[in-house]
Amino acid sequence: MTVLPDDGLSLAAEFPDANLEQWHGLVAGVLRKAGKEVSGTAAEDALSTALEDGLRTRPLYTAHDAPPDPGFPGFAPFVRGARAEGNTTGGWDVRQRHAVADNAAVLSDLENGVTSLWLVAGEGGIPVASLGKVLDGVYLDLAPVALDAGSQFASAAQELLRLYSERGIDRKAARGSLGADPLGHQARTGEASDFAPVVPLALRCAEEYPGLRALTVDALPYHEAGGSAAQELGASIATGVAYLRELTEAGLSVEQACAQLEFRYAATADQFLTIAKLRAARRLWARVAEVCGAPGAGAQAQHAVVSPVMMTRRDPWVNMLRATIATLAAGVGGADAVTVLPFDHALGLPDAFARRIARNTSTILVEESHLSRVIDPAGGSWYVERLTDELAEAAWRFFRTIERDGGQAAVLRSGRLRTDLATTWAQRSKKLATRREPVTGVSEFPFLSEKPVVRETAPEQPAGGLPRVRRDEAYEDLRARSDAHLAATGSRPRVFLAAIGPAAAHTARTTFAANLFQAGGIEPVTEGTFEESGATEVCLCSSDALYEERADDVVRTLKAEGARHVFLAGRPGQYSGVDSYVFAGCDAVAVLTATLDRMGVS
Repeated sequence: MTVLPDDGLSLAAEFPDANLEQWHGLVAGVLRKAGKEVSGTAAEDALSTALEDGLRTRPLYTAHDAPPDPGFPGFAPFVRGARAEGNTTGGWDVRQRHAVADNAAVLSDLENGVTSLWLVAGEGGIPVASLGKVLDGVYLDLAPVALDAGSQFASAAQELLRLYSERGIDRKAARGSLGADPLGHQARTGEASDFAPVVPLALRCAEEYPGLRALTVDALPYHEAGGSAAQELGASIATGVAYLRELTEAGLSVEQACAQLEFRYAATADQFLTIAKLRAARRLWARVAEVCGAPGAGAQAQHAVVSPVMMTRRDPWVNMLRATIATLAAGVGGADAVTVLPFDHALGLPDAFARRIARNTSTILVEESHLSRVIDPAGGSWYVERLTDELAEAAWRFFRTIERDGGQAAVLRSGRLRTDLATTWAQRSKKLATRREPVTGVSEFPFLSEKPVVRETAPEQPAGGLPRVRRDEAYEDLRARSDAHLAATGSRPRVFLAAIGPAAAHTARTTFAANLFQAGGIEPVTEGTFEESGATEVCLCSSDALYEERADDVVRTLKAEGARHVFLAGRPGQYSGVDSYVFAGCDAVAVLTATLDRMGVS
């Protein structure tokens, strides 16, 4: 440790303070070497990254970027946490999802680190009558239960309350959520649900079960339909406000009504955006409570779930890495409960190994990395604080447009919310198609010869409302075509990579082209000659200099040998006989789709 002299001498005292203008000048100098003539703030803008919702991540944040004081943990506006102690007393609640009646799996999870259960009941889940069997041997006074029963929420809630009574559980010891979410069910199925059955449940919880919440505000339907972070937040706040109106009209106070809600959000592998989203969600709900006259009741209870949108079916092992980053972000963001989806979630029902890895992800972060020992560890970061502020503002604007159009139920009925989410997903799909948003193991570094991971089919989930999208869907369709071709013919569609010149000249573009074609299930052939490859299409790979010298001659020779389509790996140029170009930023999905079409791969 460095100890300063008594006079407080600083080793940097004789050096002038650096300022932002000097940094701009240095950045402009570096960009000038790269061929970009910019200066001043334009130099900073050139290094900024555009996010959804009109937000931008800048390359440098200083104290001048600090937003208004976010307050203290446990106090309004609750940006830094709903509780003063955060998750320091024992880590976040490790909540595992179960959608089939498997008591052994439930007990195994609880015996090995899971602290609460998320039970999908009713249609597409555990039969309501089987809840008792599933919870056999579970200490209901120790393990909170969160129900998710869609249209059957009333019967599922009554069954759980019956189990509490039958097993002699003290009503004050019962904790969890009954999971009523009429608007969430409408978003999933397109079927309007009556709020009337929710009221007696909420009244009963408020009067008899202080540890139970009657309603869940599930934002996953909007996230899974392709919505941005601001849209997910705005829709959840609009749903929460709709429930507040119903509950207060039924006789509950604002404080009692707020205590009946738990909010569920998606956690993605974009760690900073997830951290900011959870912090912004608490700020937004605190503002709602403040406007309703109960600022002290605005501590939002949050359940974060690893994003199903980012879970891939190909190379599913990479999902472990995605889930780990998302879980870290959820914990740092202050979520009260975190559900880590098993890495094989997109393939069907998880096996014992996948459930073990899922629950151990939280265990390692809490018990070994000690992630929960610091309250709001991202707090004070100029970047995170600014991103939180900007995201909250964007989400509030979206929430106001929903309220202007009649509220959450109205925008679900009219289709306006569906249109907004579809527009956002279409823009994101372009980034996925051009691989500006890469998906490891799918659009980048695919492994064609991987052994498929097979799982038992999961129950059919409710549908009919908002769509469920996945980041891998366009590439999955291409790979499925290739798999069908392999099954029918015994080989995959092929493309020959014609490397020109020495390895130093062609390796980079050969690697690029191989990755691109494999993303569509097309096998790249690099050995032997074109005639020996069995391919009908070919891609030239080399440096720009060698293209200028030899591309025309090579193309002429390949076409004479029977090449029906010639690609060139590199930016479009004036080369005779080249049919199309593949390069960083090209629409890979369009290129691969057209290639499979030409090859007759149906």
